[in-house]
Amino acid sequence: MASLTENQTKQVLFITYYWPPSGGAGVQRCLKFVKHLPEFGITPTIVTVSEKEASYPVLDRSLEADIPAGVRVIRTSTSEPFEFYKKLTGRKEIPYGGFANEKKDSSVQKFFKFLRGNLFIPDARVGWNKYAIKACSELLANEKFEAIITTSPPHSTQLIGLTLQKKFGVKWIADLRDPWTDIYYYKDLQHTAWAKKKDAEYEKAVIENATNLLVTSSDTKRLLLAKSPDIKTKKIKVIPNGYDEEDFQYLSQPPQDAFLITYTGTITETYNIEAFLKAFALVASRHQDIAYKLRFVGKISDEIKNQIEATGLLHLTEIVPFVPHNESVRYLMNTTILLMGIPDVENNYCILPGKLFEYLASNKPIICIGPIHSDADKIIDECGAGRVFHYSAYDLMVDYLDQLSQGWKINHNLDLPFVNYQRYSRRNLAGKLAEIITKK
Repeated sequence: MASLTENQTKQVLFITYYWPPSGGAGVQRCLKFVKHLPEFGITPTIVTVSEKEASYPVLDRSLEADIPAGVRVIRTSTSEPFEFYKKLTGRKEIPYGGFANEKKDSSVQKFFKFLRGNLFIPDARVGWNKYAIKACSELLANEKFEAIITTSPPHSTQLIGLTLQKKFGVKWIADLRDPWTDIYYYKDLQHTAWAKKKDAEYEKAVIENATNLLVTSSDTKRLLLAKSPDIKTKKIKVIPNGYDEEDFQYLSQPPQDAFLITYTGTITETYNIEAFLKAFALVASRHQDIAYKLRFVGKISDEIKNQIEATGLLHLTEIVPFVPHNESVRYLMNTTILLMGIPDVENNYCILPGKLFEYLASNKPIICIGPIHSDADKIIDECGAGRVFHYSAYDLMVDYLDQLSQGWKINHNLDLPFVNYQRYSRRNLAGKLAEIITKK
């Protein structure tokens, strides 16, 4: 895909809550778009929240190295309830996506989820909108932009785009990294009938009025098309997440003294990996001549820790707290195989974890616990990168782990000879976005 020439450079206004030094999965997509868009003649201006006032679950300053030199970043104030939340709960952290750092059975946490679901619609970061709208309005009144792009979650960011489009008539691309009212933990927010209706109205207004909608999977596109007869199929573009080639400069160094299975990212009991843990425990007991290890890198819920202990795997398990993104990639390269989970919830066929594409780029065999024939299953199969098992497929998991174990006895390096993942490079995906931005 050829880059545009210098004199064809076009301006785009990128509106995102998550931006470095924010860490975690939420910042990766917009950051990598911004990193590579200049190669295609697109100059982004970023409007985001002040890092001093933002409510970031995690920080990762290593990501600041990916911001292109000269890119203009405008930070605004915000007004959010999370400091109040931390004082009342005595917690130092704000909630992660999917509530991975909250106790599921806590009445206090249920109460605060109820407040968040009914007092702050669409979400508790909606207090940023008035500041962002003011900053963007000043830019749009004085400069020419080919388009504005709003990326979410938080889905309240999409209401910024809705306001700006009505005010300026600008081309508006709404990037939905995750589903809105179909997100797997939506029911945990305990919306009242009024709040649920209001949220659905916001969602419908966004998907009907945006010039283009970007989604990460084909099944998410299907969900959106079912929400309104006014939405044309060609309006919704599927641009999945991906991997950045520059992030994979480490050599693959699988351990020679142990069969190591690594999981990176957040994991909660909704991922339903209990059958896998039991299968792994059985295989470990069968092959006494192999030193097995299980490693989780990131946020892991207490319930998953309890399942690890209940299956007798505690002595084989290492839990590593959140690490910067570059270190996370190093963990991918220094393992035998990779474990991935997809939440066992409604509409999970459309869930395509961003880390899937970095898993692919590592060339490691992937064991994915999730829905069969899902978008993730299709990609793993097309790339020849491993196997997807249904949550209850205990016997099949045992057989596959046995096969891998036998192979490891012959060669401790189980890296795959070829994984067809190049089309998911962040540069190629930014090129697709550039075409949408410039298309009249």
